[in-house]
Amino acid sequence: MTSRLAAGMAFLLLFVSPTYAVDLDRPDVKAFIKTMVNEHDYDCDKLRDILSQAEMKHSIIDQISKPAEKTLTWAEYRPIFMTKQRVRAGAAFWRENSETLEDISARSGVPIEILVGIIGVETYFGRITGGHRVLDALSTLAFFYPPRARFFRGELEQFLLLVREEDMLAADAFGSYAGAMGRPQFMPSSYRAYAIDSTGDGKRDIWNDWADVAGSIANYFNAHGWKSGEDVATQATLSARWNGVLPENKLTAEETVSSLSEMGVMFSTTLPNEAAGQLLTLEGADGDELWVGFHNFFVITRYNRSVMYGLAVHQLGQEIAMEVRRSAR
Repeated sequence: MTSRLAAGMAFLLLFVSPTYAVDLDRPDVKAFIKTMVNEHDYDCDKLRDILSQAEMKHSIIDQISKPAEKTLTWAEYRPIFMTKQRVRAGAAFWRENSETLEDISARSGVPIEILVGIIGVETYFGRITGGHRVLDALSTLAFFYPPRARFFRGELEQFLLLVREEDMLAADAFGSYAGAMGRPQFMPSSYRAYAIDSTGDGKRDIWNDWADVAGSIANYFNAHGWKSGEDVATQATLSARWNGVLPENKLTAEETVSSLSEMGVMFSTTLPNEAAGQLLTLEGADGDELWVGFHNFFVITRYNRSVMYGLAVHQLGQEIAMEVRRSAR
């Protein structure tokens, strides 16, 4: 049986049963094990033991098939995160961790409001970090979800290397249905590449240490080109000069401040004319909302490839910052 056929049959079987154990002798699984052994000198018996503990779950397939960023409008998506309770929780988190956040922001150039915006959207300041074993999530998607199997096999590979490097028990790590881990919700490849030890204790603890969490998020943003002190996004309107069709939202800035202005897009920014920018359209509660996203906005979307996600992080961070300032009066 070919590995593609085996994967397809397993995919169908998973829809019959809510859970399904991995078949270690299936061709694609055997090939994965062989790669880990040959390329990373992974102990074969230990690897087979780890994979034998994985549970393939139908619920994981259901969740990844309907992500909120692709099924909701901005009018439906924004209220999930922009609540009084979440803003107040964010302000309390900021005050409780002000010294750590200020230090990391000063060293990295990433504003505190962006750090808390990410943490607030991703895990509600550590309250919601995911209830799936990472081993289950990644194994399910690597071997039972053909549309993105290649990507998730890569993440499973990174997770197994991380388990070995950090001396973790694979079955003990919990995260999202997609295998994102800890308070910053890092995928295994991001954990290995960007997580840092901010406290000097020899550990990169993104589950329990807020200094490591915030430092790792800042490191991720720096690695993806964050520009300290620059604007993120601003609301826009169209003047009478505008005679085009509203563009589809993109995850890169293909225009400039100058070119957008010349087209009739009206907005406010301190950025120079040559700075990159892109007009964005979102379906809001009262009709279309127009925004201009600048370079730093699209750095945020590297964390999650969604315009709505980027704007939610930006707005939540701003609201929390205003709440912190109000409470300090």
